[in-house]
Amino acid sequence: MSEDFPRMTSHRPYLLRALVEWINDNQMTPHLLVDAGLPGVQVPAGAVKDGRVVLNIAERAVVRLSIDNDGISFTARFGGVSYPVQVPMSAVLAVYARETGQGMALPDDLPGTGGTQEELEGGADERPDPEDTPPPAGKRPHLRVVK
Repeated sequence: MSEDFPRMTSHRPYLLRALVEWINDNQMTPHLLVDAGLPGVQVPAGAVKDGRVVLNIAERAVVRLSIDNDGISFTARFGGVSYPVQVPMSAVLAVYARETGQGMALPDDLPGTGGTQEELEGGADERPDPEDTPPPAGKRPHLRVVK
């Protein structure tokens, strides 16, 4: 890629938002598959299995859902206890409909892209690791991906 062109932000949040909208438009339940071992992921340790966590992000299941270019945040109940959830965009592995398994594994960023606008301009600091470190990543759960 030529240095004459400006770097672009990640395409991943745009794909994620579009897929969640598609799943919602079809009256299905959007779920995220998340790599819980990456820095910045904040989920209850008890929800993590084999280093991964599946999150139901349907409107009826969460409060204050926000999907921006940096990540996903919301509040949800786990075992009856309300918990704030934070997921950096880089930790989202896939989005799919619970009822059908249809969805998409999110691709890695293209060369010359990635990061937030602030990171691309050189102004962002690294995020610290969360206090509760999930177990190391194990094997990935089965996910039916429709092409």
